[in-house]
Amino acid sequence: MATRKVTVTLPGEQVETIRRLVSTGESSSLSGFVQHAVGVALDDVAGWGAMLAEALRATGGELTAAERDWADRVIAGSGTDAGEAA
Repeated sequence: MATRKVTVTLPGEQVETIRRLVSTGESSSLSGFVQHAVGVALDDVAGWGAMLAEALRATGGELTAAERDWADRVIAGSGTDAGEAA
């Protein structure tokens, strides 16, 4: 896999923690740690997307405009109460 060099800004405390992990051999390098963290985050996002798609499929799909309007009113605390169907 081809790699590209990028600049990433992290809080100093995180950088120092990663450097300690590298110095104790718990991570191969700072770049390796960040590559792993990004991979985990991307897998996490993909997993949530799949879970959302399955939940939507199991419950009848995305909200209709009427359902969305009802939910907006309930969240805003005005109009229809939470027990009343859309």
